Amino acid sequence: MSTPTSPPISPLLFSAQLYPGRGLGWLVLGASLHDVLTRLKTEPQRFPNLDVKYSPTSPTTSIIIIDLPANGMRLQFDAPEQRLRLIEVLDFTKNHIFLKAADNKERDLVRPSTASTPSTDNAAGPTFRHIYQRFLGPTYDGEFVDGPKTPDNAVDQFGLYCLSWPGVAFTFLMKKEAYSAKKNVVDLLPSTQVPEVMGIFSGDSWTQARQTLWTDVLPSLKTFTPFTKGKEVFPDEVSLIKIYGAGKLQVFRKWTDQHFWIRLGQTTPQDLVSHLGPPDAIYRKSDHKMFAHNTRTGSDAMKRPDSADLKHQDDLTDTDQSSANAGSDGYHSSDDETSDISIEDGHVSGECFYNYFFHGFDVLVSKPTAPSPVPPSQEQGKNVPNVPKDWLLTANADSLVATKIVLHGNVPGSYPFNRHRRCRWEIPYLSSVSDVVINSESDFPQIAESLRKEWQSIYPSEEEARKAQRGMVLNRGWGDSPGSSIEFLGGWEGDGATAAPDAGGTAKKFDGPADSTTTLYGFPGLVFEVLKNGAVTAVTVF
Repeated sequence: MSTPTSPPISPLLFSAQLYPGRGLGWLVLGASLHDVLTRLKTEPQRFPNLDVKYSPTSPTTSIIIIDLPANGMRLQFDAPEQRLRLIEVLDFTKNHIFLKAADNKERDLVRPSTASTPSTDNAAGPTFRHIYQRFLGPTYDGEFVDGPKTPDNAVDQFGLYCLSWPGVAFTFLMKKEAYSAKKNVVDLLPSTQVPEVMGIFSGDSWTQARQTLWTDVLPSLKTFTPFTKGKEVFPDEVSLIKIYGAGKLQVFRKWTDQHFWIRLGQTTPQDLVSHLGPPDAIYRKSDHKMFAHNTRTGSDAMKRPDSADLKHQDDLTDTDQSSANAGSDGYHSSDDETSDISIEDGHVSGECFYNYFFHGFDVLVSKPTAPSPVPPSQEQGKNVPNVPKDWLLTANADSLVATKIVLHGNVPGSYPFNRHRRCRWEIPYLSSVSDVVINSESDFPQIAESLRKEWQSIYPSEEEARKAQRGMVLNRGWGDSPGSSIEFLGGWEGDGATAAPDAGGTAKKFDGPADSTTTLYGFPGLVFEVLKNGAVTAVTVF
């Protein structure tokens, strides 16, 4: 008679393999906030509560945290790049974590319980003995960190003892009087003690890694085989765009030293597709609908959903559409007029936006227009970009070229949060009027002051300059953006009644609240969309 097998664990329980130094299941160190949050929102039953925490006053420079209380986990991202830097497990009973040894056998951190077979492990989590003897094996002695002071300024009697392995660490609560540098880890920790937190990070030890945790260049996601196996090939992410004025933009790749140029008024749709791949979606200005098309690259390894399984854009409350990266053959319009559009080779008919959610920007493709003026400092021979010499002007005035590009900041708390990955940018020509680098993390008052100094010579007076640069308030909760001012992508909600899900993962209605109001500021060749805290949520280059 065969032995009956144990009932499987709940399919809704987050179950993941631990990869020390690289990730936990599909949560990979270095993944973007946009990609992680989008993936979490696709599984609301497994991840019912998403709590995004950030600094309201400095959202582009302070740490961003995603709390998953129902899963006992916390994810921490740096703010400038918005990349996953630290994975923490706070409650070991709300997830199933396992490690595969060299013999390919699984080792459970905590054996999950089922209704008929309760776990015999410690109800609160794994014991020190299990971690040290069976799960990860022996390691060097840990580090003792003093606890914080109490409100009455008295010294807390407890501290934390951090025990590290390469890429993973556990912290244990310990009385200060019990710690002695002369004792080894086995003597310090009771065999049955359960850790407070498990952390997954990039580095040899937590002591070494925490020094550069938020600034280290993490390995490319493409080098992590479990993450890329069976997935289609896609271009490397854009890490930085340098804005040189006069329609010249230098685009840098992540994890490589490669770059290419976009010249507004000259770069063709074919050029965009050649460098960036097909866009994730197309937004047609003529009818204010978004159409996403075939986004195949070189591989058909990943199956894509059928169009019947996907909603029409007007019915969506979450318009980030970033899942197009993972495959979205099925996005098609019900209008016949666009059924013949091909974005595989860059051929389109009519004005439209190329939406690159994965890269963090949108490109307006339209008939050629004159580029913005050359910055005065460049006319004086300063900060002149070394652009390719073989650029040719577009011969046919009716042909379509890139004429504007919208760079998205994906700032937490902004109305379009999580529609695009964060795109970082710099304005090198401002180095002649500013002692610091003006970039996507700069506060707008600092950006505006530098731009006023750069362009002051083109205005007849200071008063005329301030009139031209005064702000225009925009409320995204009221529907479409004003087409007469700038082509911001924010009016995909039809009548404006619904918006993208907020940080908690639930859709909400807007009737002009503070978080949907921004201000537009214009300078030659640039328009900034600015939040009340001074953070730039988008910049349009033309």
